[in-house]
Amino acid sequence: MAGHGADEHPHGADRLCEAGDRVYSRAVRRGRVPRQDAEPVPCLLELALLHPDPDDMDWLVPTSPQEVMTRLLRGMYDEVSASGRRVGSAVAAVEWYAGLGHRVRPAASAAEGPAIRVLDGLARIQAAMDEATQACTAEVLTVQPGGIRREAELSEGLHRALALRGRGVRMRDLYTHVARHGQGLLNYLELMGDAVQARTLDEVIDRLILFDRTVAFIPANSDRTMALELRHPAIVEYLVTVFERLWRLAIPLTAPLPDTGIEGISHREQSIAALLAEGHQDAVIAERLGISVRTCRAHIARLSETLGAASRTQLGVRIAQAGLDGPQRSTTPLSVPGQESPSVR
Repeated sequence: MAGHGADEHPHGADRLCEAGDRVYSRAVRRGRVPRQDAEPVPCLLELALLHPDPDDMDWLVPTSPQEVMTRLLRGMYDEVSASGRRVGSAVAAVEWYAGLGHRVRPAASAAEGPAIRVLDGLARIQAAMDEATQACTAEVLTVQPGGIRREAELSEGLHRALALRGRGVRMRDLYTHVARHGQGLLNYLELMGDAVQARTLDEVIDRLILFDRTVAFIPANSDRTMALELRHPAIVEYLVTVFERLWRLAIPLTAPLPDTGIEGISHREQSIAALLAEGHQDAVIAERLGISVRTCRAHIARLSETLGAASRTQLGVRIAQAGLDGPQRSTTPLSVPGQESPSVR
């Protein structure tokens, strides 16, 4: 908002500006405040004293004073040797937050954090992920949608993966079949060695990362600039169950994809045919399979040519005739309408 830039609030949580003090205190007393009340004090969001209400993004809820105190003291401890004068300021801030402590009940213990936390902005998402990585001791489960993983995406999380491998943490990753064609992913898996297992499916759910089956991260908006950090045991256990069922259906990256059983039709074209039969548009099919719309349409054109269809309507009929409108179970090559079977002369 014009006139209220972050440069007008050059302070930390240990000495709030007057306006920030008023808004945060009001949020603690009432449990939440409208997002518009915090527009003149961006410092409250930047310092994570307020964050979006998971139930209504037009409202902001306060971080409990106890959690704020924990953050302050942790940061002050690291800086005390270089900045002794800030200790007095931190003590004063702790006393101030302690005075508010009885007015709001923490959602969970300070060690576990709230059951559901909205992470607004890539910096806060990365910080929360780094914190979860440091606390992880046994297992990480991830679902990575989309197609070929870009080098930048793999590099961004490489430091976390290497840190986990160094502590003996086991990792299992689910990708779409398209990801098999990315050299960057193959290089990443070679680097990680037996610390990582990878499997692929035609399509997967949206991005999911689970640490030690106690904390999960999922996107909170379409462009993934917001995320939800989930620590509620029932929600996390549900997501683990979803992952395990997908894992059992997936194919190890080291194993070839099964033959479709239909001559001239690839595994990907079989998947596209099934989604066309369900009535999905090209863009939706492309997104679900992790390919571009242009590539999707090229496959549809080849599918039409193989099945001898001159129109989309006719293609739908031929897909049903060839048995491509559902799961393909047979491994015996089948002929398709308009083509001679190889066993018949």
